[in-house]
Amino acid sequence: MIYWFVSLALFAYFILWFIISKLKGKYSLVDIAWGLGFVVVAWASFLYSGDLHIQTGIILLCVTIWGLRLFLHLAKRNWNSPEDYRYVAMRKRWGTTLVNLKAFLNVFFLQGVLLFLIALPIMRSFSESDQSLHWWQILGLIVWMIGFFFEAAADYQLDTFKKNPKNKGKLLTEGLWSLTRHPNYFGEATCWWGIFLLAVTGVTDLWLIISPILITSLLLFVSGVPLLENKYKERPEFQAYAKKTAKFFPIIGRKGL
Repeated sequence: MIYWFVSLALFAYFILWFIISKLKGKYSLVDIAWGLGFVVVAWASFLYSGDLHIQTGIILLCVTIWGLRLFLHLAKRNWNSPEDYRYVAMRKRWGTTLVNLKAFLNVFFLQGVLLFLIALPIMRSFSESDQSLHWWQILGLIVWMIGFFFEAAADYQLDTFKKNPKNKGKLLTEGLWSLTRHPNYFGEATCWWGIFLLAVTGVTDLWLIISPILITSLLLFVSGVPLLENKYKERPEFQAYAKKTAKFFPIIGRKGL
């Protein structure tokens, strides 16, 4: 069954990243593994099923482009950077007993489970493919393109901003960052709403909505937005920025959710 095959591929993939992280001495490298993990799911699903039609071909292409871009972006930023403060805090909480087991289960295995759940539309599309495109699948491709633009362009704008020494200590509030305080996270969530629509072939596939709901919830309430909001909430310039800029959904000219 395709779900078991992909599960084994993901398990091996995150064991590999656990080993790499141990050799590098920092668990935050798991963030780099995130995007590429979806590429592993997509290609493992294709290799298992051997099924490539217009629907599965588009999904395979979209996931590969999205995952490789995110992987390269985070690898460039994080590979030689110090351990992220979140993982430093985790190390302190774990103590000195069964550290490797705690690290693997709490960081790598957990991320693998979340990745598997979010990637369900990919696996479903290869197990129950549709040789034609419905109107909502075309809409899904458009939604994915909008999300990819937001995520990729926002990351590029932020990288360019940070490279300028004059901007040290400043907040980026222009470009896409003037529409929402987290355009890259909004873009990532939007991409997965697009993949969901692409994967749906009928009413029986609507349960796949757990994928975009999960990734949106994680970004909006758990691992993405809250961490950055808490990091900057005491800065006066961020408080002024937050008063006039949407938190997540791009709402021009007023504060949104």
